Amino acid sequence: MLLKTEIRPGTYFDSVILMHLQRGLAALPGVDDAGVVMATPANLELLADFDLLSPESQAANPDDMLIVVRAQTEQAAADALAQVDELLKKRRSNVSSQYRPRSLAAAAGQLPESAITLISVPGRYAAAVAHQALDLGQHVFLYSDNVSLDDEIALKTKAAEKSLLVMGPDCGTAIVNGVGLGFANRVRRGPIGVVAASGTGLQAVTAGIHNLGGGVSQAFGTGGRDLKTEINAATALQALDVLARDPETKVVVLVSKPPAAAVATRLLAAAQACGKPVVVQFIGYPPPGRQIGSLHFAASLHEAAETAVALAANPVTEKPAPPLRGFLRGLFSGGTLAYEAMLGLQATLTPLHSNTPIQPEQELADVYNSTGHTIIDLGEDDFTQGRLHPMLDNDLRLRRLKQELDDPEAGLILLDVVLGEGAHPDPASELAPAIAAGGKARRDIEFVALVVGTDEDPQGLDAQIEQLQTAGARVFRTTAEAVSYVSQRLAATPPPMVAPVDLAAFQRPLAAINVGLESFYDSLTTQGAAAVHVDWRPPAGGNEKLMDLLARMKTSP
Repeated sequence: MLLKTEIRPGTYFDSVILMHLQRGLAALPGVDDAGVVMATPANLELLADFDLLSPESQAANPDDMLIVVRAQTEQAAADALAQVDELLKKRRSNVSSQYRPRSLAAAAGQLPESAITLISVPGRYAAAVAHQALDLGQHVFLYSDNVSLDDEIALKTKAAEKSLLVMGPDCGTAIVNGVGLGFANRVRRGPIGVVAASGTGLQAVTAGIHNLGGGVSQAFGTGGRDLKTEINAATALQALDVLARDPETKVVVLVSKPPAAAVATRLLAAAQACGKPVVVQFIGYPPPGRQIGSLHFAASLHEAAETAVALAANPVTEKPAPPLRGFLRGLFSGGTLAYEAMLGLQATLTPLHSNTPIQPEQELADVYNSTGHTIIDLGEDDFTQGRLHPMLDNDLRLRRLKQELDDPEAGLILLDVVLGEGAHPDPASELAPAIAAGGKARRDIEFVALVVGTDEDPQGLDAQIEQLQTAGARVFRTTAEAVSYVSQRLAATPPPMVAPVDLAAFQRPLAAINVGLESFYDSLTTQGAAAVHVDWRPPAGGNEKLMDLLARMKTSP
C-alpha cells in the first residue's frame, strides 16, 4: 500500500464536488481509499484519522485542494491522479461555463431583482458572508452549520433591524414563492404556510400537505436553534408575521423539535393573535389539548399536515372574544384537574404559577398568596391538615375566593365543581352566592366553572349547572373546553414584533444569489428561478491569522 499526493494551489471547489471526486477516485481499479479536501488544519486532521495524511500534504496551504490516493501499486495511484480532471468535468455544474461574479456585491449588481442569498460555505466563513448579504438588503438562507451562537444572535439582530429574514444557520429546507431551497420537496402552491425549526420536519409536513391534495404558500426554515432560549424565536416570529399578513396564506403550521418552554409560550401567544388558524406540532412537547382557540395541536407531523389541509378546506371565520385584563386564579379541589389545566394553560399563559408545578420555574413561592396566573390545588397537604378535603367542605375555597377578589390583579376565577358519591351534597348552593356577590363587587372579573359529574349523581347535575350559570359563571363540562376559553380570554400579550418584513419579496418570482454549493444553484435554475452563482473563495486564502487581521482592520476606526 502506498500514498500518492497531489496539491493544487489556490484551487477551491465546494464540498459536494470534492466528495464526488473522492468517491470517484476510490472506485477506480487498484485504489483502496482516497481523500479530497481543502487543506485546512481541520481537514488535515480528518485525513490523519483515516491514515491518508502523507508527508507531502504538510506543504499544502488552506486554500489549496489536496488529493491523496491510497493504492496497491505506484501505477494504480498514478492512473487515478491522471483521471482527476476528467472526474471533475463530470461533476461540475453548468454554472462552470457561465460568468461567475467574484463577490456578493457584483452578483447583486448582475441580478438586481434578487431578494435572497443562499449561503452554504464552510461554517467558519458563513457568518461574514451572511453579514454581507444583509448589508445588501438580502434575505438569507443560511445552510451552513458550525456557526457560533453569538454569530447567530448578531445576524438575527441585524436582520430584525433591517426587516430581513435569516433562515438558519443549519437551515436545510425552505420553500419561497414556490421554489424549494436546500433539500425541499417539490410541492404545489396553495394556502398553507409553514414555519419550522426542523428541516426534515418541514419536508414531512409540506410533502404531506401536497400528498393530501393541499398546497403551500411559503415554508420558512428557521434553523434548529431558533426556539432555544438564547435566540428566543427571532426568525420564527418574523416568519409568522409574514404569513399572518400574507393574503395567500389561510392556515399556518408551526413545526419544531422540543422548544424552550418560555419560548414556546411566546411563539404560541403570537400565533394565537395572528388571526389565522395555526396547527402546532412541537415534537416531544406535551400538547395541552386538541385545540385552544385558534391553535390546533397535532400529535404527529402527518396529523399536522392532515389538520392543515382540513382547515384550509373549511376556514373558520368565528372571531374570538376580546382578551380580558388581569390574571387567572384557579381554585381547584381536584388535583388531576388542576394538573390538566396547568398543562393546557402553560402553552399560552405566562407567568404561570402553582403549588403543584409542572416546570420548576412555575413553583409558587407562597402557596397562600397568588402571583401572576396561579392555579392552586386546595387538596394538597398544605391546605388539608386539620381540615376536610375541599370536595367535602367549601370553606377554605370560599375564603381563598374572597382573597382573590380583593386582589385588583385578578381578572378571571376558575373553579372546578366535582360531583359524585361522598362529595359535598350541594356545592353550588355555597359557591353560587359567592360568585354572584363577587360579580357585583367586581364588574371587571369573570367566573368560569368546570363541572364534572353525571345526570345520575345525587347532587343533580342540571341543578348544579343552573345555579352556577344564574350566579354569573360560564360553565364547561371538560377541562379542555375550559382551558380553551380561559386561554382566549387571558391570552398573553403578543410579543412586540420587529418592523414587519416587506411582503413584496414573497409576492413575485424568486430571484436569488447562491454562495457555496453549486448543486443549490442547479436546483434553483431547474425550478425556473433566476439565479447567479458567486465564484466564492475563502478570504485570505483560508489563513485564519490573516483573516482575523483583516477583520480587525475593517472594524477599526
